[in-house]
Amino acid sequence: MADTSLATGAGGRIGGPVDWKSEAMNARRKARYAADRRLQVYGMIAIAFALGFLAFLVGTLSYTGYGAFTQTMVRIDLDLSKAELDRSKLMDANWRNIFREAALAELGEELTRPAERDYFSMYTSSAPFLIRDQVIADPALLDGPASFVVPVSDPVDQLAKGLVQTHLPESQRRVNDRQIGYFEQLKAGGAITQPFNWGLFFNADSRFPELAGLAGAISGSFWLLLVCFLISFPVGIAAAIYLEEFAPKNRLTDLIEININNLAAVPSVVFGLLGLAVFLGWFGLPRSAPLVGGMVLALMTLPTIIIVTRAALTSVPSSIREAALGIGASKHEMIFHHVLPLAMPSIMTGTIIGLAQALGETAPLLLIGMNAFITSPPAGVLEASTALPTQIYIWADSPERGFVARTSAAILVLLGFLVIMNAIAIFLRQRFERRW
Repeated sequence: MADTSLATGAGGRIGGPVDWKSEAMNARRKARYAADRRLQVYGMIAIAFALGFLAFLVGTLSYTGYGAFTQTMVRIDLDLSKAELDRSKLMDANWRNIFREAALAELGEELTRPAERDYFSMYTSSAPFLIRDQVIADPALLDGPASFVVPVSDPVDQLAKGLVQTHLPESQRRVNDRQIGYFEQLKAGGAITQPFNWGLFFNADSRFPELAGLAGAISGSFWLLLVCFLISFPVGIAAAIYLEEFAPKNRLTDLIEININNLAAVPSVVFGLLGLAVFLGWFGLPRSAPLVGGMVLALMTLPTIIIVTRAALTSVPSSIREAALGIGASKHEMIFHHVLPLAMPSIMTGTIIGLAQALGETAPLLLIGMNAFITSPPAGVLEASTALPTQIYIWADSPERGFVARTSAAILVLLGFLVIMNAIAIFLRQRFERRW
């Protein structure tokens, strides 16, 4: 027999029997299944597009910036025992002349003045002082022959990495034929190496690409996030607890909640203008200081933390509250001993995501002057500093070819920090979150 049942029409009226195995019902069923499959295909296509664009972005940055993770170095052999150096006054020694004689000896030939000028321009201008700093750090180098490794200049570094088109006329490239010959001579003698560029992480910023690093920006970002966390985390949690657990439900609290939700969507540049007008203009706090930047980012992060904390408190079942109150706990004890610990994993996850968002902000930091040229990492929250986003902005605006690769490398480093922070948030959520 055919499988029949009563069909319900519009207005709840019961129609006649329906044959669920009829051709019409089979066609409708196939149409629904086809629509479901199309929706799945559309979703997979969207995910594929998103992953493709992400892979294109990371691939482009990696292709452009991989060269910054290596640095072309040249070995200089020195016998400082033959030099008349006063060990108590090493800072005052003529290190330029010492380096000049050693570099000429490394080449092994006499040079005219123009050729000598071309030759020494192949080394970074700070090479004599780099050797000086190594000697001061290890005075044992004065006792006999020693090898020192110093960076070459940015044009020669680009030549070593194959980024200079040597077939072009000399007027169209920054490295002339004479310098190319000197480079090949040093390379044939084994003086040229390309080790991993640790200076990218441990050097401060510099006008010379071969010496520029992210130490100052990484240190500044650390102080920024520390100030931001110390302000936004306790204040955000306290505000959320009051609004969710203690505040009366009236027009005033409704207005506060609406404003908090609106502040979470305000562009970050507005917070930068607020910091410029209030913290720098009225309070007279030091410009470019991580303290000011951290306070601005804390204002920007506060709405997110409040919203996340309130959602986490709401997700705790009411039975927890009722059980705590039922055994004699006060409302204060119920919140801080039972509800808040259960909501803390979600709160920490939202806080870390908010800090990761703050780490990538550039506009508010530019407005308070954290794009200055800083040659040493800050030692505290009151010293002038940059941050990773503003350091990327500075390098992207530099005309030297070497900063192109360093800009992409700095973006990869920033993305790495963001991925790590989001991974920590996911780990905390999966490790400590309770499902009700």
